[in-house]
Amino acid sequence: MLEGLLIGLGAAFSFQNIVMVILGCLIGTFIGMLPGLGPMSIIAIMIPVAITIGDPSAALILLAGVYYGAIFGGSTSSILLNAPGVAGTVATSFDGYPMARRGQAGKALTVAAIASFAGGTIGAVLLMIFAPALSTVALLFHSAEYFALMIVGLSAIAAFAGSGNVAKAVLMTLLGLMMATVGEGALFNMPRFTMGLMDLQSGFSFITLAMAMFALPEAIFLVMNPARSVQGGNKNDIKDLRISREEGRQIAPVIGRQSIQGFFIGVLPGAGATIASFLGYAVERNLAPEKEQKEFGKGSIKGLAAPETANNAACTGSFVPLLTLGIPGSGTTAILLGALIALNVTPGPRLMSDSPEIFWAVIVSMYIGNIVLLILNLPLIPYIAKVLTIPRTYLIPFILFFTLMGSYIGQNNSTELLILVGFGVCATILKFADYPLAPLLIGFILGSMLEDNFSRSMQLYDGVGFIFERPMTLGLIILAMVLIVLPSLRSRFSKKIGGDVAEGD
Repeated sequence: MLEGLLIGLGAAFSFQNIVMVILGCLIGTFIGMLPGLGPMSIIAIMIPVAITIGDPSAALILLAGVYYGAIFGGSTSSILLNAPGVAGTVATSFDGYPMARRGQAGKALTVAAIASFAGGTIGAVLLMIFAPALSTVALLFHSAEYFALMIVGLSAIAAFAGSGNVAKAVLMTLLGLMMATVGEGALFNMPRFTMGLMDLQSGFSFITLAMAMFALPEAIFLVMNPARSVQGGNKNDIKDLRISREEGRQIAPVIGRQSIQGFFIGVLPGAGATIASFLGYAVERNLAPEKEQKEFGKGSIKGLAAPETANNAACTGSFVPLLTLGIPGSGTTAILLGALIALNVTPGPRLMSDSPEIFWAVIVSMYIGNIVLLILNLPLIPYIAKVLTIPRTYLIPFILFFTLMGSYIGQNNSTELLILVGFGVCATILKFADYPLAPLLIGFILGSMLEDNFSRSMQLYDGVGFIFERPMTLGLIILAMVLIVLPSLRSRFSKKIGGDVAEGD
């Protein structure tokens, strides 16, 4: 490993590769800040550019920089505008945007930058140490295990339910799962629930749904309630970028836990940054004391640090199956796999021995890339946060423009705009009725993966017997049940203790 690391250091610190890292991080950060332009789109566009470079190491370093740069920068629109354009940053908006509304946009962006840097850096260290061993662990996961993993992901809805809203959260999750069935099914390539519309044959777009659930209702609320505009958004607040020592102590264990958890979730092909961020948020909320749990969703610093750390660590972890097995861990790494093949590089178990300069150069470049991202982002935070000082009369059209643009660019289809407006109005009504919108999006994101893996498992094992035949599958389902039941038991236990104390007094 030491010899390979030295080869990687020599390759990564060449002038060309340093330029590629900086360029990739710049492009990725900028694209991540714009709702609708996710890393998949820009990497697909940049593949011909990468091929013309000629050097596979430099090309992959450039594309990898764009990937984790986009995840790093994706938190900006989530925090400032409540408009998550990348699935991995949806959970960031739950506490990031309330912090921005309280006039703590600078602090929120600083926390996001530090958490992203820590998650990416620790993930790179774990990638270097565990990549060969984890490639064999990833092979143990089959369709049955991925189905159970999706169930674990859905069990996280309790963390987004709020006090007394578990039934509403379950209802919204079921609605999200139903929406995920629109379009072609996993078993048969036949359109379902499309009402004869060709535009719905591939289902609803995530970008459109995310914008409709979060950004559009926010613009409508700003119109209806002028007092909802950001308070305390003056220059002094924007310059308040530092976090206190106490806040640092609060988020340090969160960053440590979620760096490890996010990385290992990213290692599993098909899991990725989205599931890592949702699970990271849910785990930290369940671990927090009851008093701190009430702050989640209202501007909790832990609630912001958890998903930001987890999604960046998972982004790094997704390179394990890509480089060591040739299996893409997400849609973005699937495009990276295509780029590798186009560059005449065959990813797999022999890549580390046949082309160590490529394997280790990419890993070392991740260290450099995370430092570059931190250097690029921290000085820009006061200027980025000034978006919130824009008068409300200009901010509302600004949000609407990016919402409509993101939805249209995602599918290049004008029908998406009609779907966006329709879902946006429904989301606003649901928000008035105090229904949590996050569980709907979780159900939608995990729904298609849940159905695909369940269908394959049913075909392979001729029924639902796979749940009991595979110990790992059964263990994950039991874990999901524990995650669902534990919060309610904890709440009842705390109420019982409170009642006993009251009676004793």
